[in-house]
Amino acid sequence: MARFTPPMTMQAFFRKSEGTWFTRRTVHHFDCTADESGDSNLVISVFDNSDERVQKVCGQEGVSAEHACGASFAWQSTLSDAPPNEKYAAVLIDVPSDETGLSGRLFRDHGYIEDIPVISRYVFAEDGLLTISTDYESSQGQERCWFVNDNFRVRVSTVRMMGGVNLMTYCSEFRCVSEGVLDEMVARNQALAAAG
Repeated sequence: MARFTPPMTMQAFFRKSEGTWFTRRTVHHFDCTADESGDSNLVISVFDNSDERVQKVCGQEGVSAEHACGASFAWQSTLSDAPPNEKYAAVLIDVPSDETGLSGRLFRDHGYIEDIPVISRYVFAEDGLLTISTDYESSQGQERCWFVNDNFRVRVSTVRMMGGVNLMTYCSEFRCVSEGVLDEMVARNQALAAAG
């Protein structure tokens, strides 16, 4: 079996993330608010540097779109067959710092913590761990995300308010595969078991 290789650039990270993910989320609040948990679907679509959204952001920031790319992140109920609600979607544009793509900036049309356009900084560690840091007007957010394999990834985030850490979130995400892909996986595993 081939060893899993994690994505090491944001473009590769977006591409490996493309599709629909089942997200199981737990949120721990450090104030009087009750902790919460829930499930949702995360739908990710990727677009390249020819997309008008990438061109617009790069033009506004005066940076080259040569190595840039973008992705749309939308959430929906796990019980819904309707397309994701655009109200709960975010668009991220990646502008890497250099040709290695190991670090750079993410331009987001609105933030997760405060509903304003934000610029985040990101960096990939040697093991593929992605760290995204965002400064808002009255808080700071940090998210770490990594792939365990092609179909399972983990996200952990913290929000730091003026008085310290306010909440922590843990998400485990499983890729939702089509019935055709699932049938192929079952057939492949049955063949391996029969040969074993």
